[in-house]
Amino acid sequence: MRKHFVNLMIVCLILLGGCSKEGHFEFVEGGSVNIDNSGVFLVINYWAKWCAPCREEIPELNALQDEYANRVIIAGVNYDQPTDTVLAEEKKNLGVLFPTFKIDPRTHLGLPPVTVLPETLILNSDGILLHRLIGPQTKESISALIPEKPSY
Repeated sequence: MRKHFVNLMIVCLILLGGCSKEGHFEFVEGGSVNIDNSGVFLVINYWAKWCAPCREEIPELNALQDEYANRVIIAGVNYDQPTDTVLAEEKKNLGVLFPTFKIDPRTHLGLPPVTVLPETLILNSDGILLHRLIGPQTKESISALIPEKPSY
């Protein structure tokens, strides 16, 4: 009986070691962010390769990332959740320069599933959802919703 208990404890510790803290999400490209306390504003964009408005929006998001490099994190979620290899190829073909989450953070944020693409979420530095934007956005439309000097 004691041996079974020890084995169970070892399995539990191994499983716990592989779990990330709540709010901590990894990027496919490496690195991660704690969306509950990122220290900067976070723009999360939902896209898919077959979505024409998504493809049109990608250069706008790339430009936004360039302009707000140290103040805002732009991150994507591929709606189709392909394998990392397929995702890397799709990103290359579409010119996506911003990182992509491995796991969709919607459940953590308490949001319903995506029903329309593209969709963009804007969170403040404390992980509070400020805006949920449906449909294609421009660099200007998103910039207008981010304070010039976000408070950390």
